Amino acid sequence: MSAHAAPSRVLDDGRVECGLCPHRCRLREGQRGVCFLRRAQNGRVAPDPPRRISGAAVDPIEKKPLYHFLPGSRSLSFGAIGCNLQCRFCQNWHISRPSDDSALDPDEADPVRIADLAIRGGCASVSYTYNEPIVSYEFVLECADAARARGARNVAVTAGYIEPEPGATFFSAMDAANVDLKSFDDRFYRRLCGARLGPVLDTLERIRAMPGCWLEVTTLVIPGENDSEEELRALAGWLVSRLGPDVPLHFSAFHPNYRLLDRPPTAPAALHRARDIALAAGVHHAYTGNVLDDEGSTTRCHACGTALIRRRGFRVVDHRLVCGACPDCGAVCAGVWADAPARRDFGRAPPAG
Repeated sequence: MSAHAAPSRVLDDGRVECGLCPHRCRLREGQRGVCFLRRAQNGRVAPDPPRRISGAAVDPIEKKPLYHFLPGSRSLSFGAIGCNLQCRFCQNWHISRPSDDSALDPDEADPVRIADLAIRGGCASVSYTYNEPIVSYEFVLECADAARARGARNVAVTAGYIEPEPGATFFSAMDAANVDLKSFDDRFYRRLCGARLGPVLDTLERIRAMPGCWLEVTTLVIPGENDSEEELRALAGWLVSRLGPDVPLHFSAFHPNYRLLDRPPTAPAALHRARDIALAAGVHHAYTGNVLDDEGSTTRCHACGTALIRRRGFRVVDHRLVCGACPDCGAVCAGVWADAPARRDFGRAPPAG
């Protein structure tokens, strides 16, 4: 049994309730939860199989996307199978919504070996991504322990659908997280994701309150579903008031996939519009993704407008920050920078109000 077992309990009727995420699946012995990976076994719910991965690669950290966390660095990235959301537009549905475990490597993965591979490969971090890392809770935390013991950082790319108690443990083990905020409409979550909005917002606020986990947010902009000016303004306004203006917000382009094939791809102009709405709402750093957009991927000083980091795709082509500050006006740019002293609050402005 893992030292990081997620909470579960045996009910009066013999079923086992998983306490990892808000679904709180109630399972008979051998039954799998909504996420597919977790199964009821011997009075508890755990990943089955527990330590196998579906793929791994060395990625630029900008691909997560994280733009204010060790820019230009590399991250050893891997995933498993399963997801506790059921998004009809999933871009990785073949591993997130599997019918069996055939996508997994047949051999167990060793957390210590993963950490060693990251260090030997010149990676500053290990990223838990591709599918939803929360469903591999125990294994991810074992890997996170091994990575930290060897001096590597930990990154979660997640939908943030997790209960408060295991969420506190999970994100305390992370040095950065990019959370997918699918929409600012609970009806969208229920209809297209099989989930609810409220728990995701709660997760975002809990991460924001943690002193050691840098946070960025991504919204996939889907034409006709979550791209109205009203919703985008509400989303950006909530982020500024509840998380603070320095939390970066990424808008990514949708491509028809899986079970949502009747919507067109997101036009670049729609991403530019979403970014403009966010900036007007007070977000200091708003970006566009899944399109080649030099300005939409440039980090500018929120105080004077100076270009601090320029990117071309996932590649950093100019980096002018000096110890985390603008070289022109001296304003601190919130983030985790290789040449800057560690700040427990990352220099972030507090939430408005």
